[in-house]
Amino acid sequence: MSTKALIGILLAGTAGIVIFLFVHLSGDSSKVSIGSKEAQAGCTKGGEDCLPDVGYVDTNGAAYTHESLHGKVVIINFWATWCGPCKKELPELSKLYKKYKDQGVVMLGVLTSDTPSDGDLLNFQSDYEMEFPVVRSSSDIMLSYNYPQALPTTFVFDRHGRRVGSPHVGAIRADELDAQLAQLVAQH
Repeated sequence: MSTKALIGILLAGTAGIVIFLFVHLSGDSSKVSIGSKEAQAGCTKGGEDCLPDVGYVDTNGAAYTHESLHGKVVIINFWATWCGPCKKELPELSKLYKKYKDQGVVMLGVLTSDTPSDGDLLNFQSDYEMEFPVVRSSSDIMLSYNYPQALPTTFVFDRHGRRVGSPHVGAIRADELDAQLAQLVAQH
């Protein structure tokens, strides 16, 4: 047998193996589609633009783990009771939370820079119509978000744990966040 014939057989065999693996490892072997799909990869653990792998415990004792937030649109809002722009946006954020919480949106308000008593915090939440869970900051949370320098600062993550845009510094406009959330809850 000639060298050309051996090379031809090897190339044909290699092509056959590649086609076999592609068809059987692509998920649905009864249907092969040609073309590119939109990338839907989740974030790599510890990735800069990914939802940090940190645990949150709200003031009612409910825990939010990285795993429990998987597949949800997540909003992390850093605020303080003394912060004027925070006080302005809290009722609007609460309205959006009520609107989207049953559609896979989790909103957590991370209280930073002050430590009101539980009673004072409860009164504050009532005064500012806060409906979403409040988490007291911890060194793990603050480090995971690179110690936000201004308040309020809001981070938005899609269902795959990818940060959407840059962190929003200052009071966020409810209509802008509403439009963004409408798009994010529609994505799967």
